[in-house]
Amino acid sequence: MPDTLPPVLQVMASKGHAVFTTGRWNLNMFGIRSKSRRSGSFDDLMGCAYRETDGGPWVVKYWPATTDPGTYYLEHPMRVEGTAILATGQYRGAYQFGLHQGKYEALVQTGAEVTVYRDADRDGTLDLDPSTRMTGFFGINLHASGQNSDGDAVSTVVGKWSAGCQVHGTQAGFLDMMATARRSLEENPSWSRFTYTLLDQWW
Repeated sequence: MPDTLPPVLQVMASKGHAVFTTGRWNLNMFGIRSKSRRSGSFDDLMGCAYRETDGGPWVVKYWPATTDPGTYYLEHPMRVEGTAILATGQYRGAYQFGLHQGKYEALVQTGAEVTVYRDADRDGTLDLDPSTRMTGFFGINLHASGQNSDGDAVSTVVGKWSAGCQVHGTQAGFLDMMATARRSLEENPSWSRFTYTLLDQWW
């Protein structure tokens, strides 16, 4: 019987991205950007898909998140070129364990470059202008929206939590991501990096 990929991995494969189907705890980490181009809400998703045993059933997790900068940083860019918005695509080996802003452990963009748009018009609408694309190390981390959030309570306003990072809307989701990533490295001790794929909402 042929292996049937979960829908999110089918979409990844259809776009020519790598899909990790073999091995134990070989994580396909992803984000899904909603169709809305207004900033300020945790209206996107982050997640991962993997197998706990080689050839075993798929485990797919989804967590509420934002893949966009918050309104504050769109209106108050920290760089003259504008605020970073991560471009959809796959970033192979871009993420490793490290400290977000030197404060707490998260998955940080230290393994490879990523591509961003730069939005400089200081309004709350996300501008994905191809002429503004830049590739490099910009600190587009995968992190929490607050270290004191209550479990599954969803943060409702992005505020200053994101200046371009991929940010969880719940503490429980963030902790689950980190625990899953740690288990992946325990099962595969020669690894140190994670691949992240950002997709546009397709439904």
